[in-house]
Amino acid sequence: MSRGAEGRMVVDPVHGQIALTKAEWQVVDTPSFQRLRHIKQLQFGHVTYPNATHTRFAHSLGVCAIMQRVLSVVTDQLNEEQCADLRLAALTHDIGHYPYSHLLEGVDSVMLTEDQLSDSTPDSGTRKLSLSISKYPKHEELGRLIVTKRPDIVDAIGSNERAVRIADLFTRSGGADMNISRLIHSSLDMDRLDYLLRDAKACGVPYGEIDLNYLMANFKVSPKGMIGIDSKATAAAEHFMLARFFMHRAVYFHKTTFALEEACRQLLRRCRDHGRHGVPVNGDAVREIVQSDGLGTFTDSFVDRVIQDALSDPDEVIKALARCLAYRRPPKLLREVSFLVSSDNVKDNACSAFLKDCKFQLAKLARDNSLPLGRFLLAQPKPVAFEKRGRKVNAAEVGNMEEEEKDELIKVFAEGKGEPVSLVDLQGGLMADLADRRWHTARLYVVSEDEALVDKLRKIVRGWN
Repeated sequence: MSRGAEGRMVVDPVHGQIALTKAEWQVVDTPSFQRLRHIKQLQFGHVTYPNATHTRFAHSLGVCAIMQRVLSVVTDQLNEEQCADLRLAALTHDIGHYPYSHLLEGVDSVMLTEDQLSDSTPDSGTRKLSLSISKYPKHEELGRLIVTKRPDIVDAIGSNERAVRIADLFTRSGGADMNISRLIHSSLDMDRLDYLLRDAKACGVPYGEIDLNYLMANFKVSPKGMIGIDSKATAAAEHFMLARFFMHRAVYFHKTTFALEEACRQLLRRCRDHGRHGVPVNGDAVREIVQSDGLGTFTDSFVDRVIQDALSDPDEVIKALARCLAYRRPPKLLREVSFLVSSDNVKDNACSAFLKDCKFQLAKLARDNSLPLGRFLLAQPKPVAFEKRGRKVNAAEVGNMEEEEKDELIKVFAEGKGEPVSLVDLQGGLMADLADRRWHTARLYVVSEDEALVDKLRKIVRGWN
């Protein structure tokens, strides 16, 4: 960073020079914000793509840069204070992220292999944690705690009142003006606009290379405060949607990356279940860390220490998971089933059939090969969609959608229309046919370094109907 009279210039590989105001660099200079330098944006992505070591810190600066460009379009609709608040909200929107981002945050939703195969309880697959009295809070909630309760951030922002105002914007709380908040969470999501470009550059892949400049040049705001793009940029918007889809398939859900991340999720869940290696036992413990001196070390190194400690754990499964993570020995893929299907034809499909096979045959496979069931990882990544809804969803159903979902639909200003319409409603548009399609995949991994055993297991699993 280079310092100016009132601010600083940041040189960024995605956006070039980013000018920060004095208030913004004061926030950036706080220990609470500097923590983001030590949280990788792509979790275990660097194992597959060695250059993907970029951080939440760089991403947050990038989102602030995009916000600056957006605000130049809507200057007449907002006063100086609102613009300054929005820039700070963009800058701090990810300040509450957990170590390894979503891996630790999602512990509550992790299903152990034993749970997925068990029929002994009505809520199979969602076993209650005996040590947990509260769920881990979402990173947005932790962000609110940091922005409104950490003295370094509050002092940098200027007042408690303003800190609450900024937290309201990035958490979409009731205190925020919804029209203004749309500039943080909108059809042209600034978070995605930055991370697609940044992730693609870091990984060296072309899929996320969206036309940011053209999209920004055609950015418009309606009289009612709805955000969209001019119809002449429809192709660029469709490219944006396709880029997000292919980045998920090729990068975020890469078989090796996802294998390590699933192993890490399983490890953290098991450690939490047993109250071992410092993994917070519940949401209250997480909140305590965030409001204490422990926040500074609540970074990727926190999870790295858990992994190192777990190498000597008495539990065979915990030790095996820790070993594959510490020594970069990814779980081996035994079989993957994928398909692209319309959302109304999703019940009976290849993935569900494969998961049923696993449910009925995996326990026997483990016993026959003297492996603990927990060394098999049955993973089903979240289905990847082109858009939040398809053209088959009628207007009444759209009215029942959550406000956040409606705001995140890509919107286009058609010729002669004062208010934008959803990209999926454009006649002749690509998204009209693709929006209601979802890419599903199911994978079975095994944590083992015995290549002969892995080959044997692959032959067996591929022989299942």
